[in-house]
Amino acid sequence: MEFKEDEILPKRSKSTEIQSICSEDSVFSMPNLPEELITEIMLRLPVKSLLQFRSVSKSWLSLISTSYFVKTHLLLSASNKDYIHHEVITKASNTSRGVKYCSVSSLLYDSVPESFELDNPGKNPNAFPLFVGSVNGLICLAINLFYGIDCFIIWNPSIRKYKKLSYEEHIVPYFTFGFAYDEFEDDYKIVGIFPIYSYASLCRVEVKIYSLKSDSWKRVKDYKGVELLGDFAKFVNGKLHWLDKHWNIISMDLADEKWAEVDQPCCFKGCGFLKLGVFESDLSVFCNHAWTHVDVWVMKEYGVKESWTKMFTVKSPEDSMGRIFYPIILMSNEGEILLKFGSRFMKYNPKDDSIRYLDVTKLAPCHEVQIYVKSLVCPFY
Repeated sequence: MEFKEDEILPKRSKSTEIQSICSEDSVFSMPNLPEELITEIMLRLPVKSLLQFRSVSKSWLSLISTSYFVKTHLLLSASNKDYIHHEVITKASNTSRGVKYCSVSSLLYDSVPESFELDNPGKNPNAFPLFVGSVNGLICLAINLFYGIDCFIIWNPSIRKYKKLSYEEHIVPYFTFGFAYDEFEDDYKIVGIFPIYSYASLCRVEVKIYSLKSDSWKRVKDYKGVELLGDFAKFVNGKLHWLDKHWNIISMDLADEKWAEVDQPCCFKGCGFLKLGVFESDLSVFCNHAWTHVDVWVMKEYGVKESWTKMFTVKSPEDSMGRIFYPIILMSNEGEILLKFGSRFMKYNPKDDSIRYLDVTKLAPCHEVQIYVKSLVCPFY
């Protein structure tokens, strides 16, 4: 979904909170620079600069801390089509403890992108982090011991703040989760799906939801549908989405906590392997066919079956060796598509149907990948 600037920025009449802050400090009284102009300039600065500017004056600290500023800065950063505010975090394997990051703009536009170590708050010699999801610059990690989940961490690496959530009720080896933002409640939530087995038979599937605002878990009605696959959910249109073992797309609405099946083309059933993704702000599906190619589909209008559109088809490289395509899916200004094939990044050019592996400096083959936008959003209320 594309945003126009006048749609992103709240109306000036709504920014009286900021105007009152600005007028309190003489640092805003610069010649020929109106208060509103200073604010609009600051809204377009990277998070790193804004963190430094908090020390300039009390009024700048107050300005940068307002919910108006944080949300507007987030919207502007997320809608930047050069992806200068986006980063990718990666892990080498399910059991690796280290996390690395690389800027998305570097992957899209640099000839030799570079990755860097990221000091994650879940680092533990006896556990390893799993990427549950990322929303508005917050990353949710599930800290996994070899016998089950130990805790969750909601983390904003851009401002180096995190919240650790102890979790002792479900130490089980089988689980799947989703991380989402409930716009109606202005709340970040974790949804946990826990299949409960007895003598290798599935007895029930328990569902629990954590609210960051209330800092508490609650049990909701058990999930009654076909067993869900273990991949973590994709968040689109206020709903979390999983695939079940019959390749159906199952959603959970955060507003009413109801489950539903998303209509999809019949051709999805003929695919060898499906993967859910998000293209811009739309739900996408990667249909991997017998290790030969992948069809990338996007639901242009959420909930409308007829709006499913096949965007492009990518042929598997000759050295595919049974590997499949995964949906990191971003498009550069030149029209190139960023994908993950097996454990490597690659770019696909639909103009000439070419593919090219990306050699990222200091990055081993990656198993888990998550995209996040750098933001000022705080992981606690």
